[in-house]
Amino acid sequence: QNEKELQEVVKQQEEKLLQLIDKSGEVMRLKAEVSELKRLLQRAETEARVLWEEMRGKEHQVDTAYIQERVMLRREVDKLRLLLVEKEDENMRLTDKY
Repeated sequence: QNEKELQEVVKQQEEKLLQLIDKSGEVMRLKAEVSELKRLLQRAETEARVLWEEMRGKEHQVDTAYIQERVMLRREVDKLRLLLVEKEDENMRLTDKY
């Protein structure tokens, strides 16, 4: 009887360990994804900053294609910021949970 109980406890511990390993892999994947999103956000912010600086010098020469591209980049920056915040929140939930 004791041996059977011990085997059951060992089996449960092995299952818990496997679950933790799976979750650890998920946390690592999320961290890598957050890193990539931060890099993309930084690149988009740099592009937007460059465009803004160019716009200041050309106040009277309005190029609609240029402005449309600038707006598109600003939207992309906002979208990347939102993704970053969502992934950081998800990462925090996983870290707090495990």
